[in-house]
Amino acid sequence: MKPRQIKPDIYSVGAIDWDRRLFDELIPLPDGTSYNSYLIKCEKTALIDTIDPTMTHVLIKNLNKLGVDGIDYIIANHAEQDHSGSLQSILKLYPESRIVTNPKCRDLLMDLFLIPEDRFVIVNDRDTLSLDDKTLEFIYAPWIHWPETMLTYLKEDKILFPCDFLGSHLATSDLFVTDEARVYEAAKRYYAEIMMPFRTIIKKNLEKIKDLEIEIIAPSHGPAYAEPEFILSAYRDWVSDEVKNEVVIPYISMHGSTKEMIDYFVNALIEKGITVKQFNLTKTDIGKLAMALVDAATIVIGSPTVLVGPHPNVIYATYLANVLKPKLKFASLIGSYGWGGRMVEQITGMMSNLKVELLEPVVIKGFPKEKDFKALDRLVDEILKKHEEHNILNKEVRGLK
Repeated sequence: MKPRQIKPDIYSVGAIDWDRRLFDELIPLPDGTSYNSYLIKCEKTALIDTIDPTMTHVLIKNLNKLGVDGIDYIIANHAEQDHSGSLQSILKLYPESRIVTNPKCRDLLMDLFLIPEDRFVIVNDRDTLSLDDKTLEFIYAPWIHWPETMLTYLKEDKILFPCDFLGSHLATSDLFVTDEARVYEAAKRYYAEIMMPFRTIIKKNLEKIKDLEIEIIAPSHGPAYAEPEFILSAYRDWVSDEVKNEVVIPYISMHGSTKEMIDYFVNALIEKGITVKQFNLTKTDIGKLAMALVDAATIVIGSPTVLVGPHPNVIYATYLANVLKPKLKFASLIGSYGWGGRMVEQITGMMSNLKVELLEPVVIKGFPKEKDFKALDRLVDEILKKHEEHNILNKEVRGLK
């Protein structure tokens, strides 16, 4: 990818990774990703973040194409390797350059790359740095992802460089957002998998930048936003305390008993006007499950009993929900067993991070019988009642009662 101009003297010089399908050996990347780096080329030259070490050659080629013979400052908004992995190479190519960052980021970069302390310039929250005809302002935003994260704002051009914040894992040739539906889904997935555990902190940092006059948001993954309100309003929705009239149902069924219960339960919820998002954990893209958890009011986990506990895939899904800390209000469990076990205790014990009200589970022996379907009806009625009490139901659903 060639360098591309965002505004006069401001260029995107990063790389598109079309083929990457796993991030941190953990997060699926169905649409690839990009590692965005930005060059401000004026009286003094600044590079905003570097890129993943696997793509260092692309960054260097782009700098050469722009005729960059010196870099005064390398702004390090975040120490994670996909944004700092090229630092050592850039420092060797431009030995006069200094890394501008905050103390926590400096310490992490020194630990990760053994960079000497005298290569750093330390800035505090809201400090500014003059490039002679342009001014950078640094905004501390700890724990929107890592503890050392900061944002950089280019005052004269009204561009916010938020690094990971507000980004999307999406490989696209578009410099700016053109397909809003596609980018919205990619950004929501990115938020769900990476940012959601820090929801309350993100809410505070959105307040911190609300008075900035922003014309462009240029994140370090995915396309830039020429209409910043598109992503800012999405984030305000995702981090709010408002939930939707939705039930998320991740489940496993080994011999058909739990599946029979899930099928009945899903149909009963739909008949009551409640939106259902169902995930068979033997087939599910775990990122889709994370996305569903962003808005849902309720999670109901379905599992057979394996030996004395839940199915391993259910354990993983429960763990995921717990660490992502979505704004769920209610939780329950549907399951079956052959001779006994402690499935309910084990699953509920894994939900310590979820601020939910636990509704009475429906766990049965063998194949479901008439009394078991009645118990599922009671759970559906309880969910409907709880959604109504918390003013979650929409007008159409209220009309069904």
